[in-house]
Amino acid sequence: MRSTPFLTGWSVSPKRGLFDGLGADAAPAQAVTLPHDAMIGYERSADAPSGEHSGYFPGGAVQYTRTLEVDASEADLVHTLVFDGVYRDAMVYVNDEFAAQRPNGYARFAVRLDPFLRFDAPNTIRVESRAHRDSRWYSGLGIHRGVSLLTGPPVHVALDGIRVSTPDVDDAGALVQVETTVVNDSLRTLTLVAVVTLRGPDGSVVGGGRTPITLLAGESGVARERLWVASPERWSLESPALYRAELTLDAGDDGDTDAATFGIRSLQLDPHHGLRINGETVKLRGACIHHDNGILGARAIGYAEERRIRILKDAGFNAIRSAHNPLSPETLAACDRIGMLVMDESFDMWAESKSPFDYALSFPEWWERDIESMVAKDFNHPSVVFYSLGNEIPETGRPHGSRLGRLLADKVRVLDPTRFTTNSINGLVSVIKELPPMGGADAAPNDINDAMAADPGEMMTAIVGSDLVTQRTEESFAAVDAAGLNYGDSRYVSDAAAFPNRIIIGTETFATRLDRAWPLILENDHVIGEFTWTGWDYLGEAGIGRVDYTETGGAFAGTSGPFPWQLAWCGDIDITGSRRPASYFREVVYGLRDRPYIAVRRPRTDGLKPASGPWSWSDSIASWSWTVAPGTPVTVEVYSDAERVDLLLNGAVVGSAGAGRDNGYRAIFEVPFTPGELVAVAVADGVESGRDVLRSASGDIELRLSAERAQIRAAFDDLAFLTITLTDADGVEWQGDDREVEVTADGPGELIGLGSSDPRTTLSYLGSRTRTFDGRAQAIVRPTGPGDITVTASAQGLGSRTVVVRAVRG
Repeated sequence: MRSTPFLTGWSVSPKRGLFDGLGADAAPAQAVTLPHDAMIGYERSADAPSGEHSGYFPGGAVQYTRTLEVDASEADLVHTLVFDGVYRDAMVYVNDEFAAQRPNGYARFAVRLDPFLRFDAPNTIRVESRAHRDSRWYSGLGIHRGVSLLTGPPVHVALDGIRVSTPDVDDAGALVQVETTVVNDSLRTLTLVAVVTLRGPDGSVVGGGRTPITLLAGESGVARERLWVASPERWSLESPALYRAELTLDAGDDGDTDAATFGIRSLQLDPHHGLRINGETVKLRGACIHHDNGILGARAIGYAEERRIRILKDAGFNAIRSAHNPLSPETLAACDRIGMLVMDESFDMWAESKSPFDYALSFPEWWERDIESMVAKDFNHPSVVFYSLGNEIPETGRPHGSRLGRLLADKVRVLDPTRFTTNSINGLVSVIKELPPMGGADAAPNDINDAMAADPGEMMTAIVGSDLVTQRTEESFAAVDAAGLNYGDSRYVSDAAAFPNRIIIGTETFATRLDRAWPLILENDHVIGEFTWTGWDYLGEAGIGRVDYTETGGAFAGTSGPFPWQLAWCGDIDITGSRRPASYFREVVYGLRDRPYIAVRRPRTDGLKPASGPWSWSDSIASWSWTVAPGTPVTVEVYSDAERVDLLLNGAVVGSAGAGRDNGYRAIFEVPFTPGELVAVAVADGVESGRDVLRSASGDIELRLSAERAQIRAAFDDLAFLTITLTDADGVEWQGDDREVEVTADGPGELIGLGSSDPRTTLSYLGSRTRTFDGRAQAIVRPTGPGDITVTASAQGLGSRTVVVRAVRG
């Protein structure tokens, strides 16, 4: 089938009832290029119905329209629209006739257009979607993923019709099995030939074959070919080699072509060797990620998806878990190319709602079709290793829910027996209806409420490790290949004795417990890794990782923050792609960083104390540029795997403290602030093993603008990311004197996102003005054609800076 991007020519407007517009002006329509997120342009409010869950963005309903002209010469062809994701409750109409529905906002689905098309006039495609109190995080609204138009002959390869697997792989060669689903929509019986050509990573032909297949009119069938590839280049994290299967249907005048990218690799899973890829044990250094792309909102634009995966891998992660919905095709393709393992997750709820109007209302009717969609999308991606059946599903602690989990797992195994299943279970959620109320007049004055107030993370850990959870979740865990434990590191060791055949994944973990949990993972073969909450910061669940300042300090219960909190503020990496201190701490604990890392807690002069929740990191950044009086006490954290860290300020030693595993990989110092140079020296066996340096910014503030890439493709799936920074003359960043910045783009490009990582900003990401946060901001430009795009940033009193990004064809 010929696939054409169907991204331009669309308009979007508010959706109104059929009779709402009578006697009134029609709602204005805005021209847009897909992928698009209508919600990111809405005004936030403390009164937004979804509140902190959506980041205080309101819900709404919108409709997208586009015309499609089909030449009469193509009347005998097949025309199909493929939507990679529409949030949510999508309704598709063609020439005002109902054509398709999809409740799931993340599911890929196809719409056959032929019954509705006309060839004497333009056809109108209308897509409606809505979002309202149906998500526990920022969902976005609208056609937030790609759309393509497939056109081809009546005898054609089905959508996602090429499935490639490698059931036998060794050094001598690999057996590559290609299964092609062929559809005969003609009016006669046909015998055709499916011709397969395999190409290696360098493009050369490495194998091929042909399979005849006879199909009745209106019938579909599978043509299978088993091919041998000698001395294959195996796909791995270090060397993500990709092959290509090219398919041609020789059917006289009704032929078709298609292709699929795949990797050759083997997977094994057992409690004694853990997860093996190509025979080598791999521990998962994983990151949970939500689907939004920061200041782009929910828009899944190709380069933004790829950039995120590259940054995560550079930060030390080797796996991602999609939280809590299937990933976009662009993200999967990036993981294939870059070498990142994937746990693709299906649902955040089954039949029991977590939000008043969420997908649970549709799950009983649609779950099988949504599982089919996810597996069909994922099958050829070598990066995909696990399918997760759900996230923190309450039903997993009850018999009927456990049975339902088994049905989901069996459905996945029928569709794809080559990968593994898990279920991301939080034991507290699985038994929550059996626990006493937590708070309120009816709450029991027991240890649970006391623990919740003192340390909610430890309270959750205690419940997850209880005998009650062991009993209630045993059947649900038995239904899958590996037990996914959310915040369940207290079970890592005990489950090895109680369930000697159980394989465990920490599917969701606290970053603050990494220093204790990671050694357990390394020491226990049956525990194959973890996924931190969360690798990349995200919109919604506003402020769960914040640090408050109160008279008493201590802990809060992990609740979200009040308006104007917008970001969760719990990611290792912020929404612009900059690494936060937790990311460097993780790198140290993983054993990937030799040098120490200095993080400085923001100085306070009001006497208030920090209060944090289970997802909070310390309120620190890597800066020694503070606008406080000299002598103000400052807390300095140094992350290091060395046995000792010495701290020097302007050449003088101001402290020495233990680090390494015995001290949680942290050395903590109280230092009176003095501008200058702060140096941390790591010492192992009496010898310096590395050092880190922070310098104070001085003199006048300068505005700087830089592009991550000087050249991009003139394509709608590419983007230019630009960084705006406030520095001194030597390039040292000023974090304490933020400014308003204006950005413009001239030439064949448009500014589609502007903002910072400020978790409490009230500024729109769609404007031309923003304010730096900790001295930085980000602009994103989308090319509209080939040529030079001139981007200019200016700030009052700091002049302007200009960068040229070239967009080229190809």
